[in-house]
This record gives sequence, structure tokens and C-alpha cells, in this order.
Amino acid sequence: MSSDTKGALPITIRNVTKTYGKVHALDDVSLDVRSGEFLTLLGPSGSGKTTLLMVLAGFTRPDCGSLKFGDREVIRLAPHLRDVGMTFQSYALFPHMTVNGNVGYPLRLRKVPKDEIAKRVEAALETVQLGGFGERRIDQLSGGQRQRVAVARAIVFEPRILLMDEPLSALDKKLRDQMQIELRHLHEKLGMTTVYVTHDQREALTMSDRIAVVNFGRIMQLATPRDLYERPANRFVADFIGESTFLKVIRQGGKVLYAGKPLKFHADLPDTDNLLLMIRPERIVLSPEGARRGANNFDATATEVVYQGDSFLLHARLADGHQIVMRGAARGDRMSSMPAVGDSIVLTIAPEDTVLVDGAEA
Repeated sequence: MSSDTKGALPITIRNVTKTYGKVHALDDVSLDVRSGEFLTLLGPSGSGKTTLLMVLAGFTRPDCGSLKFGDREVIRLAPHLRDVGMTFQSYALFPHMTVNGNVGYPLRLRKVPKDEIAKRVEAALETVQLGGFGERRIDQLSGGQRQRVAVARAIVFEPRILLMDEPLSALDKKLRDQMQIELRHLHEKLGMTTVYVTHDQREALTMSDRIAVVNFGRIMQLATPRDLYERPANRFVADFIGESTFLKVIRQGGKVLYAGKPLKFHADLPDTDNLLLMIRPERIVLSPEGARRGANNFDATATEVVYQGDSFLLHARLADGHQIVMRGAARGDRMSSMPAVGDSIVLTIAPEDTVLVDGAEA
């Protein structure tokens, strides 16, 4: 398989809207996908992410808007004329065909000569590490192998855009984690512009160049995985990406107060009075010697310690009654010095880990 036979294409989405009765599946969506980028549409069920992917594929016609692949307007173009590869959640493989038959199907539709089909099918199977599997039936394959066949079929005609609709959701966790890395490496090898749909935030963080968080048919935030996790735009994004505790804070001029004490922070403040302090469990430090200089310190009472093998969770109650959770590495020496339930403790957060977000849910 060649990574530069045709070259990847950018995708330009402008003001795309799709309604079903009074429900806005897509609400004036605009989005740019860079050439050769791996972009993930991430959101809960019913958020609009799959509808947007179906608009890109041509299976759903929006009410209005523009969709360009490169400089070409494709909003009214039939799916088979868009030159996009696609994998589905169910794989959608033909059970009566061999692996070779399935992978070669898009080439036969395009009237490619038989000898050329054989060469390109073999190359596609080698690309997804299934060389020698061509004569096997689909029912002779494992879930991971079927997923690879679906990918081979999507890339065999060397499309410039690849669309993937939750292709790993049917796999068990260990295989899913393995396939995430394999798909990422495959993308780096082929260089196709890839739009990937998932509801799994860890999967999105692992695989993507950028992530578009979708809810209520709108783009909540578009950012790199690191920026999305560390600087979410609002409460919905912060709550959907990773684990968080939210504490209501008060804005007074240039200061932000929690429980009457000013917080130290480095990032710019969101332009809203509805502010929340977002606390990630792994960014909290237990300060056994008392308040730590230069940090934000919280007096608390330990309420529970949960051992999870590689990590532990320390649950605590703040003075105002709010619950907070800290996560740390479960080394043997550390576990032996954990506070007992009912102990008074001090939890600290460094200013660079003190993140203030817009309290809006969406």
C-alpha cells in the first residue's frame, strides 16, 4: 500500500444542520479537518457524532450547509462517488465471501482488472498483518481479525479519506487496547485523512491528533488530547474527559476564592462568573506534614481508602462537606502509611494544576 498514491484531502464543514422533527441532530456545525489528520468525534450516545460521520459518508443528507473534500463540494454527491473508505461498528463483512472476496469487493465495483485486484488485495492484507489469510472464510476469523479485514477493505482502493464508526467497540478490552495502537500506526503509515467516531474518551486520547467533543449536535471543544484534558472549555467537556471533582468558586475582581481563601492559578480565567474549580484525582497530593508552601491547600477528613492494584483512591470530605477524591500509585511503602478513616489530612494542588472552567454543562 502506498501512502502517497493520491494524497490526503482536508475536509471543510460549514453550517451543517440536520433535524428530525424538533430535535437538532446537528446544530449549525462547522469544522475543519486537516489533510492527513486523525480527528476523533467524541461524545455520548445521541450527541450527533455518528450523524456527522454519516453526513461525511453521504448516507445522511443534511438540511443545509456545505461539505468540501479538498476544493470539491460533495454535499449532494452520492456515497459511492465520494471516494471515501469506511469501516462500521458491525464490520459489515459478507459471510458468504472469503477474506479475499471481501477485501476485493470495492475494486470489483470499480471494474479494476482481476490481476490488479489480486495484487492490491494481497498488499492491503499485508498492511493489516493478515498476509496468508485470503482464502479463509469470515466465520473462521477472530474478532480482531475481522476488524482488520474491514480496515483492509476500506483502504484497498487507496481512498484519500477514511471514516471509522466505532470499529473497536465489539472487542474485549485487551484486544481493543492493542488495536488502538495498531490503527494509529496504520494511519501514520498510510497518511489518509481519518475521521473516527467513539464514545470512549480513553480511546480518543490514545489515538487522535485532535478531538472534537460533540453534544446536543454541537462542537463543545476542538483541541489536542492534552489541551482537551488539561484545559477543558466547560464543565461538560471536563466531566466527559477523565474523572473530575467540581467545586463552586467565587470571582472577586482578579481573584478567585474558595471557602473564603484566594486560589493560586496560572491559566487565564474563562470569561464567565459561573466558575468551577476542576480537580483531577491524580493532580492532588497528600501533604502529611501539613500545608505545602506555594500550593492550594485543603483541610479534609479521610473517609475511605480503596486499593485498586496499580493505584489507590483516597476519598475525603472537605470542611464545607464537599467530597473529593485523590488517586496515587499503590506502592507498598505508601499504602502502609495511608491515613485511617476519620483522620484529619491536608490535600494540596499546585497552581499549574489548578484549573478553572466555565460551569456551563453545554
